[in-house]
Amino acid sequence: QVQLVESGGGLVQAGGSLRLSCAASGSIFSIKTMGWYRQAPGKQRELVAVITGGGNTNYADSVKGRFTISRDVENTVYLQMNSLKPEDTAVYYCNAVSYQIAVGPFDNWGQGTQITVAS
Repeated sequence: QVQLVESGGGLVQAGGSLRLSCAASGSIFSIKTMGWYRQAPGKQRELVAVITGGGNTNYADSVKGRFTISRDVENTVYLQMNSLKPEDTAVYYCNAVSYQIAVGPFDNWGQGTQITVAS
């Protein structure tokens, strides 16, 4: 089992910046990729950014050039969000994909943190 605890959400004006953090605990040795997803009201949850254990990253087109994902050796993942837009408003969820031989790949989720960007 992997537990994820997010922090750093809140209210910000358009054009501002926020930094999200997500600390993993539990079976952190089993974590492969970590990332951030978001879900706006009435919409499906969507990928924002992911990072592999080797540091490879992938971003949604809508956030490229504005958001940066990073990960430290203790399996804390960060999302630096710059030039925020009202359309970035959503609940942001931390995700960690773990893998164990007996279980296979498994999606672990944080509780979610609200980001509201005021115009």
